Amino acid sequence: MIVQHTRETRKHNFIQAMTRKEPKHMFCFLPFFCFSFIAQHTVPNMAYPLSTSSRWIVDENGQRVKLACVNWPSHLQPVVAEGLSKQPVDVVAKKIVEMGFNCVRLTWALDLMTNETLANNVTVRQSFQSLGLKDDIVGFQTNNPSIIDISLIEAFKMVVTTLGDNDVMVILDNHLTKPGWCCANNDGNGFFGDKFFDPTEWTAALSKMAATFDGVSNVVGMSLRNELRGPKQNANDWFKYMQQGAEAVHAANKNVLVILSGLSFDADLSFVRSRPVKLTFTKKLVFELHWYSFSDGNWATNNPNDICGQVLNRIRNGGEFLLDKGFPLFLSEFGIDERGGNADDNRYFGCVSSWAAGNDVDWSLWALTGSYYLREGKVGLVEYYGVLDSDWVSVRNSSFLQKITLLQSQLQGPGPSTDAYNLVFHPYTGFCLVRSLNDTTMLTLGPCNSSEPWSYTKQTLRIKDQPLCLQRNGPGNRVTMNKTSCSSPGSVWQTISASKMHLASTASNNTSICLDVDATNNVVANACKCLSKDSSCEPMSQWFKIIKATRPLKGSRLYKKLENLSPKSELLKAL
Repeated sequence: MIVQHTRETRKHNFIQAMTRKEPKHMFCFLPFFCFSFIAQHTVPNMAYPLSTSSRWIVDENGQRVKLACVNWPSHLQPVVAEGLSKQPVDVVAKKIVEMGFNCVRLTWALDLMTNETLANNVTVRQSFQSLGLKDDIVGFQTNNPSIIDISLIEAFKMVVTTLGDNDVMVILDNHLTKPGWCCANNDGNGFFGDKFFDPTEWTAALSKMAATFDGVSNVVGMSLRNELRGPKQNANDWFKYMQQGAEAVHAANKNVLVILSGLSFDADLSFVRSRPVKLTFTKKLVFELHWYSFSDGNWATNNPNDICGQVLNRIRNGGEFLLDKGFPLFLSEFGIDERGGNADDNRYFGCVSSWAAGNDVDWSLWALTGSYYLREGKVGLVEYYGVLDSDWVSVRNSSFLQKITLLQSQLQGPGPSTDAYNLVFHPYTGFCLVRSLNDTTMLTLGPCNSSEPWSYTKQTLRIKDQPLCLQRNGPGNRVTMNKTSCSSPGSVWQTISASKMHLASTASNNTSICLDVDATNNVVANACKCLSKDSSCEPMSQWFKIIKATRPLKGSRLYKKLENLSPKSELLKAL
């Protein structure tokens, strides 16, 4: 995270996991339209360890494994995973699964591996005592009595073990050297040769951490260093030391993925476009990228389409190109103020979520954190980017969880697949275009697994393999599914604006009308708004992204159709 911006036994029994009661959350998108949704998650069925196959992360059977992670900070001054004075570690792990995440990016400070006294001789209780955190000691005694009097490294291991017991994968992220909040250009932790960043010490610590978790199957990757930055940063030293660090990790633990971050707070990987990373091993290399609203100036004072288009171009040049080069790209930090009042974040999130869904990338949300023990001198500071509230068990904003549901789904990748199809994704809500239950000629927004497969060809949107296409019926009117006029001008839909997320049809008077959503969640066509220049209006209700998929979503009609096949589809076995 960038400090310049202020922001608040190994597996469960399979049958028990498959039949456990799913948590329900209430979602309200527009006035008068609320319903409960069920958080969807699946019991992991992958074979460890993980490796790479071109741009995908796969298991030992060659099946794609999508990382849908959440960041759990453990790098601040107490050197303990946040929140454990509020809830038992097993409760937090189960909540992670309940919210649909399959992975945690668990942060750690280098001192945990280089300072033997800190790691092995200081207990959790002593760490909190040294910081005057008496209330947290009381909370630990209540919620995690088995952790409070063990060493800091053993507490860290217990968190990893508990996540594994709940089928949660772990990415170990070296966040910084000295425990504390991260990150600033001048904090001494930014780049090789800085005050607290000795390359030799760092390489040795990576090796030690890798060896510590060698053979721990749910530890699937190591991120070598968070957000490289500062006046000393340069590509030559990046290649020299990141390659050394990668080799050290692989020599100590051949099972884990090796994840490399870029420069400029991990916003820039452009320098590897023409100069490849050279390693002695293969099929383990992953690159990571960070993207926040504050990474790109002020979204609130720019036209949302214009700035989204500009930022997407930066992302393509800064990291997305690696997908075409055959490397996985891990969006290891992104997120928003989940209270919903940040104009920059609200505009940004539709852009980043449509990009993440369209590219089906692996990702890790910032953050799990409801609050911090101690951050920048403030006790109990609330993290408003956290998916959990400050009690560490309540969901801060259930509508936000709906927005990332499609991102948690595996849409493409190696393994058995169906014929390619499309989803029409509405990033502002996290829903997709679906046919109305009351009138199947009408469209509404709904869960993406309720969508039928679409086909977008020759600027026509059809229900796949059916003579039904999307038809406009004039400004302000609901669009319909038409059987007879698929060749008419009213059935032609083009992606326009710099964001490429307005689906527009040209009327007889040469004006464009765009897909939109009304106050009751019905899909209509309205005059296109905020296409360019105007920074004062909000176009996000008109943002739709056509997503390519080759895997059926759990619970979808396509999934149920395959489920009814006899013998059961090989695809479903893989899913």
